[in-house]
Amino acid sequence: MPRAAPRECGASARVKGGAVYESGQVIVLLLSRAPHYNGWQVGTRVLGGAVRFAEAFPMTPLHELVALSLLPVSRLRTIVQQFKSGFTASDLLSLHCADRQRRHPKADNADRVRARAHAALERGMRAGLVAVRWDEAEYPAPLLLTIDPPLVLWVRGSVAALQRPSVAIVGARTGSPYALAVAERLAGELAVCGVVVVSGLARGVDAAAHRGAVNAPQGVTVAVLGSGADVLYPREHGDLAARIVEEGAIVSELAPGTPPCAPFFPQRNRIISGLSRAVVVIEAGEKSGSLITARCALEQGREVLAVPGNVLNGRNKGGHALLRDGARLVESAADIIEELGFEPDPAAAGFSRNTACLPPVDDPLLAVLPSGEACDLDRISGLSGLPMPRLLARLLELEMEGQVRRLQGGQFVRVDRSC
Repeated sequence: MPRAAPRECGASARVKGGAVYESGQVIVLLLSRAPHYNGWQVGTRVLGGAVRFAEAFPMTPLHELVALSLLPVSRLRTIVQQFKSGFTASDLLSLHCADRQRRHPKADNADRVRARAHAALERGMRAGLVAVRWDEAEYPAPLLLTIDPPLVLWVRGSVAALQRPSVAIVGARTGSPYALAVAERLAGELAVCGVVVVSGLARGVDAAAHRGAVNAPQGVTVAVLGSGADVLYPREHGDLAARIVEEGAIVSELAPGTPPCAPFFPQRNRIISGLSRAVVVIEAGEKSGSLITARCALEQGREVLAVPGNVLNGRNKGGHALLRDGARLVESAADIIEELGFEPDPAAAGFSRNTACLPPVDDPLLAVLPSGEACDLDRISGLSGLPMPRLLARLLELEMEGQVRRLQGGQFVRVDRSC
């Protein structure tokens, strides 16, 4: 039965706001957004007999997969196995919704989940998102081979970016200047070699990795969110997100409009590792979320690498534990390239296994500043031999040029950028 065009609700519809869809004997009311449904609250009024939702809204394979993707992720592995056993998406939706209602009587039935899927697709279309089904050629093959691939990926930006060789860089949200400098440097080096950098757009190391990639010539990066692909979190990364989607992509398995929620972040980590050939961990404490990504990588058969760090402050205990357990130690992109067997074109990428594409440091003051390490004025003066007035003037010049960054407490850190 064809779907009728929506019309605005009036007094006769007895609802405030929303839209009404009429089809034969059924009227479906899309009411105000309700957190309980993670989408649109749906009311149905049946005139002269029961009519199933699918009769009013013909369901395509994409609709059914989006509906299935709205079920709790704890059911995903079972759903994937049942798909492989020959079940259809429609059968699985009815089966799992009925099972949930037996366990939780207030859980949505299949028709309500289908209505939420319809609302998600409409919102995604308005936001310019592309919904990629797991059975389409555009779906990233490495992720498809994992035990619990998302049934639908919502993509903002370039879907083609998901097909290229990728390496994930993850680490602390409150990264030290050293960690941020290393993340930006490694990402830039990988990007100029044609490797896509994958991370989670979180504060700290994630953002530094994305920034290093987009600053590299023709650099591409993919951000995997713990919210809908149209819901940016954290909000201060708006400019960075805009640069990411110019050549890369922002990706989520969560329906458009889904706000960030604590359980979604460890859930999305399996996608970060699943998209990648390897995961590089930078500055992870003993309980860091980056270790969840590393564990997902090991379960998926990916390589795990780690950058060594300071042994005195406790920030690197998780990363050092990975190194003790056999993770490859990383000092530059050359180590990653060698471990994975990538063969970049040295002439095209400007890549050197010794210098790893870092520009030379010609400035005498920059040369004495330890890379990624915060230094106060007294230490810089001692290292450089410059009197304080000349030192302050030169640091101001370098800061305006973007070659040093001023930190809290009057400290400065050298900024290394890939060429």
